[in-house]
Amino acid sequence: MIVRDFNELKKTDRHVADARWTSTRMLLASDEMGFSFHITVLEAGSEHQFHYKNHFESVYCMKGKGSITDIATGETHDIKPGVMYALNLHDKHILRAEEELHMACVFNPPVTGAEVHREDGSYAPAEEAAA
Repeated sequence: MIVRDFNELKKTDRHVADARWTSTRMLLASDEMGFSFHITVLEAGSEHQFHYKNHFESVYCMKGKGSITDIATGETHDIKPGVMYALNLHDKHILRAEEELHMACVFNPPVTGAEVHREDGSYAPAEEAAA
């Protein structure tokens, strides 16, 4: 059994920050669960373009207000508490935070914790990230 305290993890290297967001990695590849689980907070007024070409991601909004736009279709969806989206087609997207967004995120394959977003908004494939 794995039991972790979000507030304690925020004081460790499992808490990472990038351009106007933070992510606390509750589960990583080293936990051998087959997925990683993160709590991510995006700053109000921020906009982020991501394209997880090597991972599937599912995201559940716990707090805040924003939107997600599928770049391929131009379709935009509201994000608010209770809304989940899944990037089942490795969808290139823009995530906008009108208010501070608190999101629970799951990645498959799991991230290692050492990833950084590449210029195209993706993470490296698992075998590259592990190297």
